Amino acid sequence: MMEQKRSILIVSQHFPPERSGNASRIYDMALNLTKLGVDIHVLSPFPSFPTGTFSRTWKLSSESTIDGINLTNLWTWQPLAKDPGFVSRMGYYLLFPLHASFWILFHGKKYDLIITSSPPLFTHMPGLLAKKITGKKWIMDIRDLWIEASISLGFLKKGSIFEKITRIFERDCLISSDAIGVTTQELGRRLSNDLEVQKKIHHIPNGVDTDYFYPHVLVKKDQIVYAGNIGYAQDLDLVIRAVQLINQHRHLEFIIAGGGDTKSDLERLVDSLGLQEIVYFPGIFSRQEIPRLFSESLLGVAPLKKIQSLEYAAPTKVYEYMSCCIPFVGCGAGEIQDIADRSGAGVIAENSPEALAEAILRLVNNPTKCNTMGESGRKFVEQGYTRKAIARSLKNLIESIS
Repeated sequence: MMEQKRSILIVSQHFPPERSGNASRIYDMALNLTKLGVDIHVLSPFPSFPTGTFSRTWKLSSESTIDGINLTNLWTWQPLAKDPGFVSRMGYYLLFPLHASFWILFHGKKYDLIITSSPPLFTHMPGLLAKKITGKKWIMDIRDLWIEASISLGFLKKGSIFEKITRIFERDCLISSDAIGVTTQELGRRLSNDLEVQKKIHHIPNGVDTDYFYPHVLVKKDQIVYAGNIGYAQDLDLVIRAVQLINQHRHLEFIIAGGGDTKSDLERLVDSLGLQEIVYFPGIFSRQEIPRLFSESLLGVAPLKKIQSLEYAAPTKVYEYMSCCIPFVGCGAGEIQDIADRSGAGVIAENSPEALAEAILRLVNNPTKCNTMGESGRKFVEQGYTRKAIARSLKNLIESIS
């Protein structure tokens, strides 16, 4: 007798054609689960991120199919500013999960299980509703400590009524869910001290599509690269100042590919320092172009700000650098240091222009070491961080609780 095909609903704030790390991660998760015989339906807002790069729509919903994945886009507030204010940002974050919750009331019964992915934290709202009302099996997919990061980066005031409400909501979600997936072990440890919550936690790393991100045989350029969200958690102004110091000794260009809240601030910094000839903002690259960009670069940078609330973070771009066989230089502490140590593919510098410049110079002046580190990184991701393998682990988790 044939096994009945499971039907899974994934709720995510981000999905292609958005080009964020989470959009590609959710797409890869959905695609690989589909290939493993799971019927996948994704619920996501109309494309909005990076804000200001997509046209606003007032359609309530739209149905489509992408590579065998059923997709429903729902209306939410779409900020047009590249760095939205608090009210506009909260409208974007809150209206989608409210709309998704309403949608699930009418359509949720046909799914065997619901996966909700954060950030932002509120994306878990429809999962909690479905669990409370219908008892639907529910997995929380958690990629960051959203409340702590929001406080550290100045978006949320510590001790405010809004913080208290969000913490109550988060605790209710953690207790009510059937399983919790976290991208790093450190994130799982910091998520909750509740032993019952800890029993539900499963490690589901970001990983990378190694068939897609692979080293291209290209002539190396005198450049280093960053590709991804240009936001408040990234210490990119530090890298710009480091590149200014580096160019006192060696010509080296810095490519910042992507979009996000702080891009305009960084462009103004580059103008004020007179670095327009060595720091470039080519915009958002398509996913097809990124592996070539990495392959022609000497190394990638992953500059996290050194704040406690980011010590759990393992940026998706680190896995992508390694998969394309280039080393990385990072900043920050915690999980990113652990990845650098275990992979042998990265160097973590202190969060100062001088320390970062020294670390980058040591590598770019030693091509043999760069090659060795790049090969170590590729081997590391192939051994345990391919998105195919991660999808198989997730399918096993789904079967264990269904």
